[in-house]
Amino acid sequence: MSDSTDRLWDGRFTEATDAFVEAFTASVSFDQVLAIFDIEGSIAHATMLGRCSIIPADTAKAIIEGLEGIREDIKAGNFTWSEQLEDVHMNIEAELTHRIGEQGKALHTGRSRNDQVATDVRMYLRFHIDQILDQIRHLQQGLINLASQHTHTIMPGFTHLQVAQPVVFGHHLMAWYEMLCRDEARLQDCRRRVNILPLGAAALAGTSFPIDRNLVADLLGFDDIADNSLDAVSDRDFAIEFSAAASLLMMHLSRWSEELILWASPQFDFIALPDRFCTGSSIMPQKKNPDVPELVRGKAARVFGGLMTLLTLMKGQPLAYNKDNQEDKEPLIDTIRTVENTLTAFGDMIPNIEAKPQAMRLAAAKGFATATDLADYLVRQGMPFRDAHHIVGRLVGLAESRNLDLSELKLSDFHQESDQIKEDVYQILTLEGSVAARAHPGGTAPKAVQAAIERAQKRFR
Repeated sequence: MSDSTDRLWDGRFTEATDAFVEAFTASVSFDQVLAIFDIEGSIAHATMLGRCSIIPADTAKAIIEGLEGIREDIKAGNFTWSEQLEDVHMNIEAELTHRIGEQGKALHTGRSRNDQVATDVRMYLRFHIDQILDQIRHLQQGLINLASQHTHTIMPGFTHLQVAQPVVFGHHLMAWYEMLCRDEARLQDCRRRVNILPLGAAALAGTSFPIDRNLVADLLGFDDIADNSLDAVSDRDFAIEFSAAASLLMMHLSRWSEELILWASPQFDFIALPDRFCTGSSIMPQKKNPDVPELVRGKAARVFGGLMTLLTLMKGQPLAYNKDNQEDKEPLIDTIRTVENTLTAFGDMIPNIEAKPQAMRLAAAKGFATATDLADYLVRQGMPFRDAHHIVGRLVGLAESRNLDLSELKLSDFHQESDQIKEDVYQILTLEGSVAARAHPGGTAPKAVQAAIERAQKRFR
């Protein structure tokens, strides 16, 4: 690294920057994660400058080789960052000039840090969206595999956290899979808007040099170029949109976590979590705490906070670029890390959940989960649903007063409310009969769940 601390903009100033202000305005402590993307963008920019004869071909070649050397040093951890050089861009450019001399000063021709940083952040985010999409697909596959083992495992379905109707565990897991499908689609859609090249907008008005923005876009894998230079340098919608998609993803994972925490408790005892995702108590030796799901539930709040930070950051800014936008990186970087770490944990934990079918079944047998099936039975006998609903409600009250399940009532008990109830009613009051009756697409019948699993599996073949 060069010993020089001359800033690239020092020509305008007659006194040194206050030491506190220098530290306060520096961003290199966190924006150095953009380094590899900054270098890739600079290589593409230098390539374009050379091909368009804006700078000599030998200068472009020297710049590219110098940048490649810096990139290798950064990857190897052999690069020293200077807070006095303010940010990742100035650190790299200063080092380039130190290594190759005056030719390095030609790199910034036709661009500004404004369009440079906007490009770097988009490339950084694009890379991590692809990483997150891979993690989501891995987690989806884990869910599908687990669901395929439990197409006949009956558990209670809940509304208001009260036993509602029986479902199969595989159906519940596939509900989680559907959430991830929407998360995946949102991120794919977001990626299309991320993948627009701002480079060439320069500070805010474009550049007077005859640049070829489409060439740079092709070199860097962007789908298109930004159409308006003012918007190109000041837009952070793409970061906000990603943070919104990430917040929805984390909201889903937080909901899963809440269910995992409940299910792993002795009061439910539906599942056992792998020991490696739990911790013990410092005072109570019997405890097995579901710390990973609990922490994920908490980390969702952290991601929501990042979204609110970015929205608040942008809401009062006039066009074009403002220094406020330096504050976009830390919440974005933190959101990316949080989401990736969470998906890493879930990708290993979810497929290794141990279901407890007997406890699930016992819970499903409580709470009159087949009451709706009895109402449907009466409707099929020609009774209006509201009348059937009322009759079944009274029968539930009768069974509850005797501490019995509906299936344990005698036929004579049913006849107190309706003589349309026949002996065959007991077939539909079983848990198996209840779930099997819901065989339409999207239902919880084992064959419907198996069909949903097979449709999902085709996506990964």
